[in-house]
Amino acid sequence: MNWIIDLICRFSEKTAEGSLLRRCAGLLAKYREVLNYLFFGVLTTLVNLVSYFVLTRAFHINYIAATAIAWVLSVLFAYVTNKIWVFESRDTAPGVILRELISFVGCRLFSGALDMGIMYLCVSVWGMPDGIIKILSNILVIVLNYIFSKLLIFRKGK
Repeated sequence: MNWIIDLICRFSEKTAEGSLLRRCAGLLAKYREVLNYLFFGVLTTLVNLVSYFVLTRAFHINYIAATAIAWVLSVLFAYVTNKIWVFESRDTAPGVILRELISFVGCRLFSGALDMGIMYLCVSVWGMPDGIIKILSNILVIVLNYIFSKLLIFRKGK
């Protein structure tokens, strides 16, 4: 995603009619972190949803177990993408990595438990359709995970 934004920025600097393109490139550069988070957040959500639906539909695994497995897979994917490409945490000191990893997993455990609680309450207790609830629950989880990552886990100027 970063290379696309860089390419647009460089192209807009070289074009005479690039006023609008320059403004768009400026906005892309300004909001690079949020755009990267949204891009990788969508991919993380796809990992979660595809895993969930494959496990429940193809393998007939209980929706709670499938939610847990989908959560683990999506958390692993999210950690790598958030650390490297979204928040660009380049510090490789063991203490920093350990703090980030513990914080990341802790926050994801909270949002994962929230996801499972929502699924249980809405599907088992209230009888709502699991697919719709899973999608809505993921929207809430994405927003919370951004806040946790931005403010607690990968904060700049620690």
